[in-house]
Amino acid sequence: MESLLASNSASERTQSPYVTGTSVVSIKYKDGILMAADMGGSYGSTLRYKSVERMKPIGKHSLLGASGEISDFQEILRYLDELILYDNMWDDGNSLGPKEVHNYLTRVMYNRRNKFNPLWNSLVLGGVKNGQKYLGMVSMIGVHFEDNHVATGFGNHLARPILRDEWREDLSFEDGVKLLEKCMRVLLYRDRSAVNKLQIAKITEEGVTISPPYSLKTFWGYKAFENPTVGAEGSW
Repeated sequence: MESLLASNSASERTQSPYVTGTSVVSIKYKDGILMAADMGGSYGSTLRYKSVERMKPIGKHSLLGASGEISDFQEILRYLDELILYDNMWDDGNSLGPKEVHNYLTRVMYNRRNKFNPLWNSLVLGGVKNGQKYLGMVSMIGVHFEDNHVATGFGNHLARPILRDEWREDLSFEDGVKLLEKCMRVLLYRDRSAVNKLQIAKITEEGVTISPPYSLKTFWGYKAFENPTVGAEGSW
């Protein structure tokens, strides 16, 4: 009886994520924000789901993308639904902008980290309000920053060097999409959790548009792909 009571009262924490999404890449462009993410959901190392949408509009002015645990992302969306509903109930003609939503998310993530029960996500929040473009990210422990281009997961290592070289402030929509597709193609080649089914979303003063899923053209005939460890010391 004592052991049964002890097991019921034990506090449990998520030790590791179960179903996860990989990188999100986002940039500012001439008219607003562009964001890209694939639709894979990995169960451990198994690519279990291939139609997971990881970008969602938040209120009138914001767009959210997430890497990491899908169920935690759904929990964050519930928090944000309550936040937007509460804001709308004031009916004062004002609405939360991307900066306010980003600040809210940093507090939520840091608060959960301090409880040793983090939400297992890295989040990208972009938006446009009153002509001002905003783009920021927040990690699972509350580390946050703003920039002209951001990426999560493997994208931080593989996509951001490309963005540092090729991003510019006056990018057109077409050039911005090409740049994001270049980043996503590199991630598809190098990230085992990536899947060749992605969406690109944009947010401007007019609102959010998320593209239907589509695939990128790829080429797998490179010599380095045929025998990637040739000449490497100590390789099999």
